[in-house]
Amino acid sequence: MYQHTILGKVYRFDSLRELLAKASPHRTGDVLAGLSAGSYEERVAAQITLADVLLTDFLNEAVIPYEEDEVTRLIIDTHDAEAFKLISSLTVGGLRDWLLLDETDTLILKSIENALTPEMAAAVSKIMRNQDLIAVAKKCEVVTKFRNTIGLKGHFATRLQPNHPTDDPRGIAASLIEGLLYGSGDACIGINPATDSPAAVLKIVMLIDQLREQFEIPTQSCVLSHITTTLELVNKGAPIDLCFQSIAGTQKANASFGISLSLLDEAYQATLSLNRGTMGNNVMYFETGQGSCLSANAHYGVDQQTCEARAYAVAKKFKPLLVNSVVGFIGPEYLYDGKQITRAALEDHFCGKLLGLPMGVDICYTNHAEADQDDMDNLLTLLGVAGCNFIMGIPGSDDIMLNYQSTSFHDALYLRKVLGLKPAPEFEAWLLRQGIMDENGNPAKGGPEALLNKTNSLWLK
Repeated sequence: MYQHTILGKVYRFDSLRELLAKASPHRTGDVLAGLSAGSYEERVAAQITLADVLLTDFLNEAVIPYEEDEVTRLIIDTHDAEAFKLISSLTVGGLRDWLLLDETDTLILKSIENALTPEMAAAVSKIMRNQDLIAVAKKCEVVTKFRNTIGLKGHFATRLQPNHPTDDPRGIAASLIEGLLYGSGDACIGINPATDSPAAVLKIVMLIDQLREQFEIPTQSCVLSHITTTLELVNKGAPIDLCFQSIAGTQKANASFGISLSLLDEAYQATLSLNRGTMGNNVMYFETGQGSCLSANAHYGVDQQTCEARAYAVAKKFKPLLVNSVVGFIGPEYLYDGKQITRAALEDHFCGKLLGLPMGVDICYTNHAEADQDDMDNLLTLLGVAGCNFIMGIPGSDDIMLNYQSTSFHDALYLRKVLGLKPAPEFEAWLLRQGIMDENGNPAKGGPEALLNKTNSLWLK
């Protein structure tokens, strides 16, 4: 059905699924799965062929059968046929050109969020340059609210991540306070627990909530335990702000995480019922990452980037406050080096924003990947230009519990400074009131010391 000829050699692709995989920019995960193009020429042939595929073909040929996969059923059943009329005549290449038009502005992009399927978004990203991905994502604005407002243009948030290898409250509190003193934490204060037991998680939840209430911090907390642990605590009336879960793009991969759409919906409704938000009711926080379906042997022959985009349909159903691609965390088996990590991050951010999600990126790498902090600095700057909603804020950019390299409190200050970005408005006002930062976004003299003195007696004993 799909083919292209280069210098007399005919390249044939038996299905849309194969064509999407062969058109993907080179990455180790697809090679590992036996899905990638065998040569650069074959990849170009696939991209040229993909550019001529009509968007309507994606509605008629599912990459994973409707009968076998609840994520496919979600994608098809929630597709907005009326909104799709605006772009229904386009090919994948035509969609790329249309997205890049100056006339295709933020409001128009907002109107097609439900018209595009994840596979359409993945397809168009495969034929776009990095600058194309940045230019279109920059035009998208996805705003969410809980105790503050995340995603406004001109603003840039951070998740304060004070992880500790033994969940020591003093260690967590020390890192947490340091992050606040650097203006980090407006996206959320989010901690990965070392122990996923209800008692251990509740202890951390109470610590964060007490600090937040003590200083009237306009942010939200999240302990990134498994959703069943969080649900148990919600049902007991614990002060849960955000409900977290890692998700993937196939039913089988989600099952490997111990979740289903029905379980996610149960947790979503339960967390909503607590009614803890003061400005909005976006109560979910999801993390994703290219390679998760492959690592679970649950990819159905679909390339890792298309699987990743399908995860965004799962996230979108539950109106999350935050969605985070942990782009380099799974390891070099899936994204080998800084170049692959950078490309994947820009793809994920673009696809998520285009589909209407509040996308952030954990700009990170594991210590056995062919990447370093210069790669992360480059990606940080590119994502800042692209309008990324949030990144991580980790002491020294080195997570001592998860053992990977990410972004520091200083990195967020750098990006806000060079691009003229501000924290979430309500959080910025709090930083000014506390004397932590001045009106130019610089650390205020004497302010951090004053807050530190207030917290020392209560939190560091």
